[in-house]
Amino acid sequence: MDHSPTMDACAALRAQVRALTADWRAAGRYVPRSDSWLRSFDLDFSKELAARGLVAMTYPKELGGGGRTHVERLAVTEELLRAGAPVAAHWIGDRQIGPAVLRHGTSELQRQIVPRIASGEAVFCLGMSEPEAGSDLAAVRTVAVRTEDGWRINGHKIWTSQAHRATHIYLLARSEQTDNRHEGLTEFIVDMDSPGISVTPIRDLSGEHHFNEVHFDDVMVPEGRVLGRQGGAWRQVVEQLSFERGGAERVLSSYPTLIALLDQVARREQDRELNAVLGSLIAGLAVLRRLCFDVAAAMDTGHAPVQQAAALKYLGNTFERDAIEALRRTELYREPTPDSVFGQALLASPGFSLRGGSAEVLLSLIARQEARA
Repeated sequence: MDHSPTMDACAALRAQVRALTADWRAAGRYVPRSDSWLRSFDLDFSKELAARGLVAMTYPKELGGGGRTHVERLAVTEELLRAGAPVAAHWIGDRQIGPAVLRHGTSELQRQIVPRIASGEAVFCLGMSEPEAGSDLAAVRTVAVRTEDGWRINGHKIWTSQAHRATHIYLLARSEQTDNRHEGLTEFIVDMDSPGISVTPIRDLSGEHHFNEVHFDDVMVPEGRVLGRQGGAWRQVVEQLSFERGGAERVLSSYPTLIALLDQVARREQDRELNAVLGSLIAGLAVLRRLCFDVAAAMDTGHAPVQQAAALKYLGNTFERDAIEALRRTELYREPTPDSVFGQALLASPGFSLRGGSAEVLLSLIARQEARA
């Protein structure tokens, strides 16, 4: 068994998260649910994690971070997802916006944004997808025009999770018209209380609201809120998506369904077929957790593992769909409700293969890696 300092630290972190989530559940402060990193929002819980040093774990200490490894962060995120904890308030900012600002932002932008993510004060949403530009982000039509004082933004984003609660939005916009549609894109960090921003809710089949449309009508953005190189955002976006695609949430979004399946198998010990399905799922989970570890370890060496993250997300989507299909064979499928374990996972499942890139986009990234091998 590995007793390295990193593994010992991971074990201590897991114990800390398990104790915290158990206390909050016992006090009735949250109910575990599937897809908690997108749908279960509790700013107080996120600030409690931040106060314990469990947000911005890999950020530099001088900017409010923990100075820890991505492998240690993985231990924490796995435990939070297993517990179905209400982490949506900090998840996106912590997972990908902070790292993007640290890699590409000016020192001033880092000082403005990173400590607020680390403290749980800044709540980020992602302004990427548009009505005619979902996984194909090179097709975005939101336009940024330079002015004397910065930039004027006009456009429309959609499927923007938690925009109605966010303090900031990461925004991808076209700043130049070029023959190569992968050029001329620029990233911005925009305050959600800026004049000209409006948010319209999109409710899902259960009536739940976490998706939104966001409209930008002559929204003024200061020059200092440009993230990285003007017109050169495509490479940054691809790199940033490796942080989005390569995390444990691509495997454990529906972990409560696996727990429910375990319970069903325990009640039906003689059902060999169901036992075999569960065994296959557990074996697959072990492999996927190893892939998560490999992605985190690559990040610790300074790499943005684009292809590895794409493979993890693609295989993770398949795993989560298989877990839901396995539950169809049990009593839990007979009377699913929007609030049930099965109902929650089923309602969330259409998004598994879309958010973070469609299967076709992911396979294209993987194929390019194979072609270079």
